[in-house]
Amino acid sequence: MPELPDVSVYCEALAPRIVGHVLTRVDIVHPFLLRTAVPPINAVDGRSVVGVRRLGKRIAIELDGHLFLVIHLMIAGRLRWLAASDKVASRITLAVLHFTSGRLAITEAGTRRRAAMHVVEGEEALAALKPSGAEVADLDEAAFASRLVAENHTLKRALTDPRTFSGIGNAYSDEILHRARLSPIAHTQKLSRGDVARLYHATRDVLDEWTQRLRDQTGAGFPGKVTAFRPGMAVHGRYGKPCPVCGAPVQRIVYAENECNYCARCQTGGKVLADRALSRLLHESWPRSIDALE
Repeated sequence: MPELPDVSVYCEALAPRIVGHVLTRVDIVHPFLLRTAVPPINAVDGRSVVGVRRLGKRIAIELDGHLFLVIHLMIAGRLRWLAASDKVASRITLAVLHFTSGRLAITEAGTRRRAAMHVVEGEEALAALKPSGAEVADLDEAAFASRLVAENHTLKRALTDPRTFSGIGNAYSDEILHRARLSPIAHTQKLSRGDVARLYHATRDVLDEWTQRLRDQTGAGFPGKVTAFRPGMAVHGRYGKPCPVCGAPVQRIVYAENECNYCARCQTGGKVLADRALSRLLHESWPRSIDALE
């Protein structure tokens, strides 16, 4: 799923391409994409683009007349800027937005259609689409700590809960926790003051660093390969590969459709966390420490 760094760079790439230009029409290829009926989708036709902003993991295109077209790419959704000669990939394209400056395709790989688009009118309706999570960049350490410990959840859950913090998902939460040297299953209300301070700075630093990396990679172009698995990540998507800090093999916890990656030596005091599937299968053979794997 595109997270804060990815969505920020999408917005930065879109703004110079569409702001000040007219959205002439929207072609909906798959009707499920559009999740609102009022205002109707054709209400956006012929309106000028006033701005582009990020709402958590959503992209909001502001049009004159206080209309907003809001896109949530979910897990497999992506944006593609099409040149005049580019063909629309019909198999994966959900919608095409036609601007006087070019075309924007919303695509989604796979068969599980989760991406969503809303058309809303006014700032109040727009705000209703945004979860209540705070932007970490807007918080000082005390405010961050207050939100973090308001409920007693695991750190992985707290970081990825959009009602707590905005824009953080599975990939960057792994990177943040590795940077902070904290276990993904540590509970928020059991952290020391030093733990919270490390987590606060790690969160800000990882999000800032990756936003700048993606910005540098994109340059004046349009983001072409938006993925949760990137070269240079410390642990996310690197199961079995060496931790860049200590060299121990990166571990994982598989749950639902996701996995959490971590370094046992750097984050859990050498303890290998139980994987729901494998640990149940292996019982006593399940390794209890990183040393047992080496």
